[in-house]
Formats: sequence, C-alpha cells, structure tokens
Amino acid sequence: MTEVRVWAVTSTTPTEEDAQKIARTVVAERLAAGAEVTGPAMSVYWHDDELGEGQEWRVTLKTSAAVRDQLADRIVELHPWSGGAEVVASPIEWAIEHYVEWVEKFTAAKE
Repeated sequence: MTEVRVWAVTSTTPTEEDAQKIARTVVAERLAAGAEVTGPAMSVYWHDDELGEGQEWRVTLKTSAAVRDQLADRIVELHPWSGGAEVVASPIEWAIEHYVEWVEKFTAAKE
C-alpha cells in the first residue's frame, strides 16, 4: 500500500469572507500549499435537533500528511462556528510527483 502524502481538507463557512479568511491565513502560515473557495452552495442539515437549510461557502485546502492535523486545528480556531466547524479530509491517492513535491515543499514543518 502506498503512503498518502497529499490531502484535500475541506470546510464550509456561512460567508465567502469567512472562507477567504481561512484560505489566506492557512496558506500564509504554510499549513496548506493552496486553497480554493467555491460557492455559494445550498445546504440542508440538522442543527440543534431541527432541520435547516442555507447557503454555505466551501474552502478546499491541499496539504501534506506532515501538517494535516495542524491545519485541521487551525481551521477550527479560525472558523466562525465555535465547536461546530466541519473539517473533513480526503486522501489524494495519486498525483503527479511534481505536484506532490510542490505541496510538501510549501507545507514543510517549521524547525
């Protein structure tokens, strides 16, 4: 089995500005090599035992295995939904080596 070196970490936010703030902050801090903000998307969800719906913005961050968990913690810190932030990650099971090296270079653990 091949080791996963790159991850796509995703969160949703209530506003485009919130998503952009997360994207800019974590890329500047080198917790992600790059970010994409998309939306709005219509979401249907359970909240406080009630069915709800509304618009959300998605931020998708490309990161290395070395800092994935630090990135998740930082998203929670920056997110406007205290304690309720969605943070999920999917392994990038295959990518060209040049891309993998780029992600790892710009998310290198600080010494």
